[in-house]
Amino acid sequence: MTGKFFDEWEVGDEYITPSRTITETDVVMFAAMSGDYNELHTSREYMKESQFGERIVHGLLGLAISHGLLFRTGVLEGTGIAFLGIESWQFKAPVFFGDTIHARVKVVEKRPSKSKPDRGIIKVLIQLIKQDGTVTQEGIKTLMIKRK
Repeated sequence: MTGKFFDEWEVGDEYITPSRTITETDVVMFAAMSGDYNELHTSREYMKESQFGERIVHGLLGLAISHGLLFRTGVLEGTGIAFLGIESWQFKAPVFFGDTIHARVKVVEKRPSKSKPDRGIIKVLIQLIKQDGTVTQEGIKTLMIKRK
C-alpha cells in the first residue's frame, strides 16, 4: 500500500489502527532494552499490594507501541520522512499485561514546509485505547510527509 502524500492529508482526518494485545514477552523485552526493571513491571508479588493489584506495562512501551500502530495503518508507507517530535504526552490510565490496545489518530494541524517545497508537516493527536474504551495515553506527534 502506498502512503498518503502531504497534499492528501486533511485536518480532521481520523484513522483507527489495528489492535494488539500486550504480552509478558513485550514487557520483558522492553525492560531488557531500556534497562527499566522496576518492580511495577516485573514483580507479580510486589504489585499484589499496590493500588493496581497487578503488574503494569511500562508507560514508554505504550508510547512506542502507539507509534508502531500508526505505521500499521499504511498512511505513512513510503511518504513519511521523519518523526519530528512529541508536543505533549499524557499517561492517563494504566495498561496491564493482556490488555488489547489500539490507537485513534486525528490530524489536528497541517502546514507546508517553509524551507523545502517537497514536504510538509502534520500534527496528529494519538490516543492509545484499551479494549474497554479507556484512553490510557494521548498526545500530539509531529511528522514530516512527502509532497507529490
